[in-house]
Amino acid sequence: MSGYATPYEALGEDGIRALTSAFYDYMDSAPEVAGIRAMHGKDLAPMKERLAEYLIGWMGGPQVYAEKYGSVCMTSPHKGYAIGTSERDQWLLCMDKALEQIGAEEALKQMLKEPMFAIADMVRNRD
Repeated sequence: MSGYATPYEALGEDGIRALTSAFYDYMDSAPEVAGIRAMHGKDLAPMKERLAEYLIGWMGGPQVYAEKYGSVCMTSPHKGYAIGTSERDQWLLCMDKALEQIGAEEALKQMLKEPMFAIADMVRNRD
């Protein structure tokens, strides 16, 4: 990871897409995250694409999500779901497992730890 200023530089678009795929694959198979899995439709492919597009820009790459959908506000799309600390922590677990799955370096994991927590906590709308 040394020498990279952004996660996008470390992973590139393909790496972020692999991360997103691993994230949703874990969510789809792990009973400990059934709470957030239930918030998603049967077909996770559209969400894999949307999260990948969002993370590409969020991690320092091209603003694909913003160009396609406009605003990059993460609270609006999550308003209709009861998201508390348990759901936030399930999301973070999925992301941790996905980072492990793609073989992310420890330096990258540390670079993402606080910002990922902040974004997951930002969509929380209940205690």
